Amino acid sequence: MKLSNFLGLASILIVGVSALAGCGPKGGDGAGTVDVMIDGSSTVYPIMERMAEDFMDTNKNVRITVGTSGTGGGFKKFIAGEIDIADASRAIEEKEIEALKANGIDFVEIPIAFDGVSVVINPQNDFAGTLTVAELKKIWEPGSKVQLWSEVREGFPAEKITLFGPGTDSGTFDYFTKAINGEEKASRSDYTASEDDNSLVQGVQGDKYAMGYFGYAYYEKNKESLKAVTIDNGKSKVGPSFESIADGTYQPLSRPLFLYVRAKALDRPEIVSFLKYVMGEGSKSLRDVGYVPLPDGAYELANKRIDAKTTGTVFHGAEVGVRIEDILQRVAH
Repeated sequence: MKLSNFLGLASILIVGVSALAGCGPKGGDGAGTVDVMIDGSSTVYPIMERMAEDFMDTNKNVRITVGTSGTGGGFKKFIAGEIDIADASRAIEEKEIEALKANGIDFVEIPIAFDGVSVVINPQNDFAGTLTVAELKKIWEPGSKVQLWSEVREGFPAEKITLFGPGTDSGTFDYFTKAINGEEKASRSDYTASEDDNSLVQGVQGDKYAMGYFGYAYYEKNKESLKAVTIDNGKSKVGPSFESIADGTYQPLSRPLFLYVRAKALDRPEIVSFLKYVMGEGSKSLRDVGYVPLPDGAYELANKRIDAKTTGTVFHGAEVGVRIEDILQRVAH
């Protein structure tokens, strides 16, 4: 399935997935099915959608529902006990941990991939191919008065910038604002916001002077009709690519992606089997859907966390500068 066909903010994909041998009905529809409920990040959605579809090839009578409420929206459902798994484009935050504690919910944290938030412009834009972090901040910071490209840099045309970005429930919004503006959720508000990344893609595609940002997968699948901005971070000038995200040079916009699983849900064999698939055979398809897989050792450590039901987090919200080697060091402890 192409990213251009993905459902939007209110959409829910229901994938019928084949049956695990020996699994009985648990909370299903009474016809021998069992349900696994996932919601959260629109960035992580393509991963989970692909994993669920592939999982159905060898398993029956498990129904996986994948929603796209945004990272914050997914955590709200996770805290309320409405879903088994929250997927997130940033690590869980202290206020969310406290809310889970108040509701008696323990969780297991699983890093699953690496991503790079991609700043994109229209292909007809022939002047803003490289921007500094300071220029991005000037455009996106709270209270920004920048309306024209000429106000960003001398020599740019006096054309109106049309801005597109994730909504405030998005983990991508949290991460980008922390990385560029220095504080989570610190952003100008006069831009077109959506939790549907495809709407953001289409907005930039349709306006010569537009700018937007979203996960790398959505750029990768639409790169013939979008142009990625090279980021000048003061040390290097690097654009998003599989290589720059994997080696940590795409800074400050590279980040890990996560799953959060209710510890009690790990008593259900269908959920454990699905997670083992995600950490094993399923990880081989990550690059196909636009993400950088973690080293095999990270998945082995994640499987140990699942087996031991190791609860809690070793990350800190929208943490800027985390590299793949950091994942290995942290999940090992």
